[in-house]
Amino acid sequence: MGILPIRIAGDPSLREKAKRVRTIDASVQKLIDDMIDTMRAAPGVGLAAPQVGRSLRAVVIETPDDGLLTLINPEVVKASGERRLMEGCLSVPGYQAEVTRHRQVTVKALDRDGKEIRLKAVDNLLAQALEHEIDHINGILYIDYLQSADELIPVRPSVDDEEETEAEVSLA
Repeated sequence: MGILPIRIAGDPSLREKAKRVRTIDASVQKLIDDMIDTMRAAPGVGLAAPQVGRSLRAVVIETPDDGLLTLINPEVVKASGERRLMEGCLSVPGYQAEVTRHRQVTVKALDRDGKEIRLKAVDNLLAQALEHEIDHINGILYIDYLQSADELIPVRPSVDDEEETEAEVSLA
């Protein structure tokens, strides 16, 4: 297992629609393990394969209430309501912004063993993370929902992050 480099806004791989996972083989299992390590080390709530340069529809999410989830070929099958939330992204380091997300989200996917699962999340971090990560595998970043880069709010880095440089963010 290992920590993979996270692609930053401006990297063209973040804008491609990822390919469906056809077979959950050893290489996909290793990718999932590496994505979990990378997400935890960042630290983040979720990570999609395109964020580590792999054009596959694979996502990992970990929240305090829901634990660790691995989703292969996830898709939103139902969404309703709206709410405004602050959101950040490992691929847009140093910034956050307020975006509109659904209140309730139902997603179907395969787990890492290939078993079909269905998740329903309402008004919680998981609902937000599901939409955010599924956007990633569709080539969408949360900054795409902003009218202007002026909506981005700089986040003061923690002591651990001071060595990192902030990416220049363009909404073009």
